[in-house]
Amino acid sequence: MARSLAERGHHVQVLTGFPNYPNGKLAPGYRLRRRLDEHDGPAVAVRRVALYPSHSPTIGSRFLNYSTFALSASASGVSVLRDVDAIWVYNSPATVGLPSILASACNGPPHLMHVMDLWPDSILFSGLAEGRTYDAMARLLGAWCELTYRKASAIACTTQGTIDLLAQRGVPETKLHYIPVWTDENIYFPRPYDQELADDLSVTDGFTLLYAGTLGGAQGLEHLLDVCHRVRDLSGLKVLIAGWGTADLQLRRQAETMQLRNVHFLGQWPAEDMGRLLSITDLNLVSLSDNPLASVTMPSKLPAILASGHAVLAWASGEVARVVTESSGGIVVEPGDIAGLEQAVREAYASGKESMAHMGGKGGTYYHRHFSLNKSVDAVEGLLQIVAESSGRRDPSTRKGIFVR
Repeated sequence: MARSLAERGHHVQVLTGFPNYPNGKLAPGYRLRRRLDEHDGPAVAVRRVALYPSHSPTIGSRFLNYSTFALSASASGVSVLRDVDAIWVYNSPATVGLPSILASACNGPPHLMHVMDLWPDSILFSGLAEGRTYDAMARLLGAWCELTYRKASAIACTTQGTIDLLAQRGVPETKLHYIPVWTDENIYFPRPYDQELADDLSVTDGFTLLYAGTLGGAQGLEHLLDVCHRVRDLSGLKVLIAGWGTADLQLRRQAETMQLRNVHFLGQWPAEDMGRLLSITDLNLVSLSDNPLASVTMPSKLPAILASGHAVLAWASGEVARVVTESSGGIVVEPGDIAGLEQAVREAYASGKESMAHMGGKGGTYYHRHFSLNKSVDAVEGLLQIVAESSGRRDPSTRKGIFVR
């Protein structure tokens, strides 16, 4: 987003933390300090601020990561935002609302909040908190989110379902806008089959199904393993599971106990190499459990698969099912329907690679029509101009933007 805005002639100031995603370790070449200023090209300035590096599944470590960035950005980052016309906020986690509010206070620049995850709902959905812990956090975070919604000049949502929920929670509909999530199009695009990788993973012959992403309770992957056990007669089927999460060890033990020879765990696959991994697949699973939040969630893996031109097996409802159905880019099965998932796998296997490739092509066309980065930048740029002009800060002689994460 920052680079795309810069390419359109805007001066962009990024406020972010030190890179530590997805493994919670600082990226090579960085050491933690109070702040660091650098540049990404001539038109993108970057202010990095200290944080507690972590992507641990435990709520304590994750809270430290979220809260330390919010406090550090407020103390060491807000000052670089004072001269901009408008702020675009990548709103996840909800704690990023603190520096956003402070930046806009006292006649500061207005901000557009782009809601990537619905809080506090996502805390329960992700399994980070439950029971009394969740109840207490939900009350506190719910009140905090209401404040951040009031302070934002405009709110963008990645799904229409999120817009409906926020409207039900009292956010004025005039404030809400639909801007879907895009993917990194430098990684995810139609690629030729990577024979070398296929040979390395022993999937050259046969039909390959891939699940890549978080291995957690929200995905219901233990039932995928049940289906793998049921379809053992499909001798050419290989199921690859790439990723890491709270359910990783449990899933591996389950596969071992069931003696599943058609399932292979790849571990945490490098993000920059995901496009190559997708190139050797015939069908890609997007799995979400039957949960009210899941029906309004748009997991980032779905646009990535569509952009890559590969077929989708959507074991989900709501927005995911709608997109896959509208695009004709895959197969939809109701979440929790194990028999339905087995039938879908068998039918896809029987239809063959060419049929899957045809579906994938339709999904790719749909992505570029509805989800592309260019379309999202159009929408974000337009909203930033509106909030800047409505605040009276925009100077026609300058073109500025801001990215906060």
